Order: sequence, then C-alpha cells, then structure tokens
Amino acid sequence: MKGKRVHILILDILKKNGILGATVWIGVGGYGKRGESGTHIEGISVNMPLIIEVIEELPKLEKILPEIKEVVDDNGLITMHEVGII
Repeated sequence: MKGKRVHILILDILKKNGILGATVWIGVGGYGKRGESGTHIEGISVNMPLIIEVIEELPKLEKILPEIKEVVDDNGLITMHEVGII
C-alpha cells in the first residue's frame, strides 16, 4: 500500500469489491486541519484536495467501509448521503 496515492488505493478497493463506478474530483485549492491544499509548483499538482464520489447500494458500501477507513485514516473525511437517482 505504501507509495500508492490514496485515491488509487480507494479505487482499487472499490473495483475489487464490484462497486459499479466511482469518480475522482480534484479541487484547485482548499484547507483543513492539516493546512492549505493546492498547487504550489508551476504545472505540478501538489497536495490537491479531492473527492471520490461513489453511488452504490448501502449494504455493499457498508461491507467495504472498514477497509476504506483504514486507507483514509485521519487524512480525510468519509461522508455518506442517501440520494435519489432519476
């Protein structure tokens, strides 16, 4: 696991467990308990904030949540929202 980016690890977990799809959204800047996030070197993304959006049935997500929590640790947040899909 070491050396891989967090979003790649999470996407690997999702694929391995048959989650139908996910999207990684990369932010241009932000801040949190660890300070500011954003681009600091011309042309290279450094410590960019990101969101991984997954839409799946709750039981499938609850099954893999402990594994995802282990990867995220205290480096981010995991939020879950019930949505209606049209």
